[in-house]
Amino acid sequence: MSDTAPEPEPGTETVPEEQERERREHDPAAPAPLGVPRTPTGNAEADALLDRLADADHLATDGHVEVYEDVHRGLRDALTALDARPGPPAPTRHPTTTPQ
Repeated sequence: MSDTAPEPEPGTETVPEEQERERREHDPAAPAPLGVPRTPTGNAEADALLDRLADADHLATDGHVEVYEDVHRGLRDALTALDARPGPPAPTRHPTTTPQ
């Protein structure tokens, strides 16, 4: 008995992408990208969080919740931070003089 795996026949080698496609064809319940486009928002923080959604493409369905909750938490924190940032100072009221 040999400790090495048998060599594939010439011309039958598959690259990882082909192996993944073949696995999905044989297992329709396997994780597969949804192919939903993500349009950049122009905000680096929000774009990074939205890009994180792609992580769910490689997980089984029960793993999606963790990714979605993580992205939701990050987006919520980013929006909350917008409210907490100090804006321009409020205009000051000058005392008005009333005519005597």
